[in-house]
Amino acid sequence: MPDDLFYLSARAAAARLNVTLPTLYAYVSRGLIRSEPGEGMSRARRYHAADVQRLVEHKTLRHDPALAAAQALNWGLPILDSSLTLIADGHLWYRGRDSTTLARNTAFEEVVALLWTGSAADAAELFAQPWLPIGEMVAHLAHFSAHLTPMQRMTIALTLAPPHDLAALTRAHIPQTGAHILHLLTAVVTLATAAIQPIAVQLQRAWCPEVPRATELLNAALILCADHEMNASAFAARVVASADAHLYQVVTAGLAALQGLRHGGNTALVMAMLRAIAIPTNARSVIAARLGRGEGIPGFGHQLYPEGDPRAAALLDQLHQVMPAASVLALIDAVVAVGREVTAHQPNIDLALAALALALELPEDAPLTIFALGRTAGWIAHAIEQYAHGQLLRPRARYVGLLPDISPA
Repeated sequence: MPDDLFYLSARAAAARLNVTLPTLYAYVSRGLIRSEPGEGMSRARRYHAADVQRLVEHKTLRHDPALAAAQALNWGLPILDSSLTLIADGHLWYRGRDSTTLARNTAFEEVVALLWTGSAADAAELFAQPWLPIGEMVAHLAHFSAHLTPMQRMTIALTLAPPHDLAALTRAHIPQTGAHILHLLTAVVTLATAAIQPIAVQLQRAWCPEVPRATELLNAALILCADHEMNASAFAARVVASADAHLYQVVTAGLAALQGLRHGGNTALVMAMLRAIAIPTNARSVIAARLGRGEGIPGFGHQLYPEGDPRAAALLDQLHQVMPAASVLALIDAVVAVGREVTAHQPNIDLALAALALALELPEDAPLTIFALGRTAGWIAHAIEQYAHGQLLRPRARYVGLLPDISPA
């Protein structure tokens, strides 16, 4: 990994900014660029490449703020500061820790605590006790939930719960409220009230009790879905948090955005395609038929990962290691091979979640459910940051419609 991805020497930073070294030092003294001592015996300081790049972009677009705003809202420049997630050079880091490494050797609850408080060690305290009103709400939902999807049950539960969690309405204990929400959503997915067990264990016992090692796969999937910088649902959650809405409302907003077909809802399209292919030898013909009808091939490519989604690579690799004899793996391998050929892209997290669901014989909507439970951790982390900022997110519109008639009567 190139060292200049994160740090630049003084001369490199000044060259990138097209300024003199004294000007660079002035930027540092004004807090615009962070610097720190070099590693080892070097006495030279190094400068944060992200800060330098941010200044370059600001200088380029400062004369056209409307263009800058439009570009920022369309996979463009960063528009909000965040210390949660970094996506760079084909990697995804949570607070400086590689997400794929965390997915292999860390409990989901520890990653949640890392995102919410900055310390994985806080997980034990956050998730030590189940939230008592859960049983009552799950029992109530069970009476009329036979025909509801997990997403619908989650939405209903988030609406009913706040009066039972008064601390959430006062922002008194935000991380603890977040733990209540994760306990609640897991319970309404599994329709079980147990719980001090880890969330991955609860899902495994509800969905595939005969496959004990499914726990580590589900845990990895939850972690890999936990956050993804300023995606549509995270931005929706931050906007709602910026309006000083409580945490249950924030998560409701994130859940609504996630279900869109251009976001987590795309997992349903991947599942439908895989069901239609059914066996490895059908991969080429079914995909060719889709292309002939002008349909896309879901589950491939991601704009932030030109060389491939690391989350998908990590989850598919772990799936092959844990369940090497699973018959569905031949289907997934065939689809991946043909998909790479026709799209020139690698599989993304949507395809990996669908592969996991098929391998473990999970419910049809399990990929989106896992996505939602994992990403709830990120929405809450973004809300915590936004509450601390205290800023109302309220962009302006550039009016392009008919102008009012103000001519004299």
